Amino acid sequence: MANDLKRSAAEAQLSAFPAPAGEAGWAREVRAKARTRFLEAGAPVRRDEYWRYTDPSRLTAPLETAREGDAEPLSDVFGRTGQKALFVNGRFRGDLSNSLGGSGAAVQMLSDALSQDITIARKLFGVLEEAGHEKVDRPLAALNTSSSTDGLLIQCDGDPEPIHIDYQQVGEGASLVHHLIRVESGASLTLLESGVATNTVMEVDVADGGEFHHVRLQTTAVAPVATHVFARLGAESAFKTFTLTADGSLTRNEVVMDLTGDEGSGHIAGAVLAGGQSHVDNTVFVTHSAEDCESRQVFKNVLGGQGKAIFQGKIFVREGAQKTDGYQISQAVLLNDGAEFSAKPELEIYADDVACSHGSTTGALDPTAMFYLQSRGVPKAEAEAMLIAAFADEAIEEIADEELADIVRGEVQAWMARRE
Repeated sequence: MANDLKRSAAEAQLSAFPAPAGEAGWAREVRAKARTRFLEAGAPVRRDEYWRYTDPSRLTAPLETAREGDAEPLSDVFGRTGQKALFVNGRFRGDLSNSLGGSGAAVQMLSDALSQDITIARKLFGVLEEAGHEKVDRPLAALNTSSSTDGLLIQCDGDPEPIHIDYQQVGEGASLVHHLIRVESGASLTLLESGVATNTVMEVDVADGGEFHHVRLQTTAVAPVATHVFARLGAESAFKTFTLTADGSLTRNEVVMDLTGDEGSGHIAGAVLAGGQSHVDNTVFVTHSAEDCESRQVFKNVLGGQGKAIFQGKIFVREGAQKTDGYQISQAVLLNDGAEFSAKPELEIYADDVACSHGSTTGALDPTAMFYLQSRGVPKAEAEAMLIAAFADEAIEEIADEELADIVRGEVQAWMARRE
C-alpha cells in the first residue's frame, strides 16, 4: 500500500487525467481497476527499488491533458509509403494518416473498440499491463490504462505492410496513448514508431507461431517520456523489439515480456546516444514461464557531455521452465569524464536445467584502435564515429529487416555528426 505522499501524488495525477467518457461498462471496469492499482502503488519516487537511478518527479508532476495542436507533416523517417497513423498530443489524426488496415491486418481506433463489446479488446485491454505488476509495481502504466485517450487496436492474421505510428507533442500538457496488438497464429507484423508521446502503453499478444517485429526511433524528445511494452508470447512464437534513443531530457522505457508457450523466442534490444544533460533509463523484465524458450537483452550505450544512461534488466525463470536460455548484456562507452552509466542486472531462477547469463561493461573507446585508425590518416572525429558505429551494431543487428537496420545506422551516424 502506498504511503500518504505517494498516494496524494497519484490522486493529483488522476484528477488531471480523468477517464474518457462514453465507454462500455466492461471498459469502465478495467479503467477503475487500473485506477485502484495506481492509487495502491502510488506515484513512483526515487526510493522505489526500480527508480533508484532515475528521479521520476518530472514524470509525475501534475499536468493537464494536452490540448489539440497544429500538426507537422507525417514523418517519413522509415522511408515506407504504406500504413501510417499520426497521433498529435495523444489524439489520432485520421485526416493526416493513411491506408490503415487492409490485407493481413484489421485496424481500428481504441476509443471505438472500448465503446463496444469487442472480444479481442476485452481480452487485451489492461490485461497484460495488470499481469506486469506481479513482481514490480508499474504505476505509470496503470495511470495510462486508467486515463489514456486514444490508440490503435491491431489484429494481424497475415503478413501486412509495416504499420508506422508517428507521435507529435505540441505545446504544454501531457498525452497518454494506449495500443492493443494481437498477432494470430502463423501471422507476422512489423510495427514502427517515431516521435514521442508523454506516456505510452503497448499490450502485445503473440499467438502460437506468430511473429512481432518492433522498431522505435526516439530522436525528437524534449519533455519527459515514459513508454511501456507488455508482451505475451505463445508457443514457437517470435518477438523482437529495438529502440534507438538519441538525447532527450528524460526517457524511461520499460519492456515486460512473458514467454508462456514452449519454444518461444523474445529479443529486446536498444541503443542509447546521450549527450548534454540527457537521461535515458531502459528497464526490462523477462519472465520464462514455459520450457525451451530463449530470451535476449542487448543494450549499447554511447554517452557524452553529462549524459546518463541506466540499464535495469531481470530474467525471472519460473519453476518448471526447464531448458531456458536467457542472455543479457549491457555495455557503455563514455566519451568524457562527465558521462555516467549505471547497470542493475538480475537473475531469479526456480528451474534447474537452464543457461542464463548476464554481463555489463563500461569504459572509454579503445585507445589502441583509435591510434591505429589515426596513424593511417583517419581524422580523430571520423575514427571515433567508426568505432562507435561498430560498438552499437551488436544491438542494431537484432533488427531482422536489414533496410530498417540501415536506417537506424544512419541515425547513429547523424548523431555523431551533430556531436562534432
